[in-house]
Amino acid sequence: MTRAVCPGSYDPPTNGHLDIIERAAALFDEVVIAVMINKSKRGLFTVEERMDMLAETTAHLPNVRVDSWHGLLVDYCTQNDVRAIVKGLRAISDFDYELQMAQMNQGLTGVETMFMPTSPLNSFLSSSLVKEVATYGGSVSHLLPELVHTRLLKRLAENAAAAEES
Repeated sequence: MTRAVCPGSYDPPTNGHLDIIERAAALFDEVVIAVMINKSKRGLFTVEERMDMLAETTAHLPNVRVDSWHGLLVDYCTQNDVRAIVKGLRAISDFDYELQMAQMNQGLTGVETMFMPTSPLNSFLSSSLVKEVATYGGSVSHLLPELVHTRLLKRLAENAAAAEES
């Protein structure tokens, strides 16, 4: 069985993420979406909420499962018999950073990294940008799965109400 991992923070999952996951699912027997945990960053959504959104939005893909990990991604790969890391690339700036990571990961454990160019429709898309635009009232519904969009708007409204109370 060939198994690959699609790592990321997924805060929140975007249509760009889903495009890469769906394409990877067509190439591998199993794809694990690894929500990476960074204790020094506070996300808009908890790790559990991100995992739930990803599980719901990829339910149509029987060979995809969702997991989380804190630590080196290659350690996850080694412990879970994952042979490949799949990363989406939006621009040359992504490639510069991701190539260094791929070379380090391959040197540490032999795990290979596959780069997939994003769809031109998603080449500008990032979770950070989506959150920023949505925070200021911009429309991002076309950039997110419907359930993610609904949860994003709800969370931003909750945060705004909490800020007003403070």
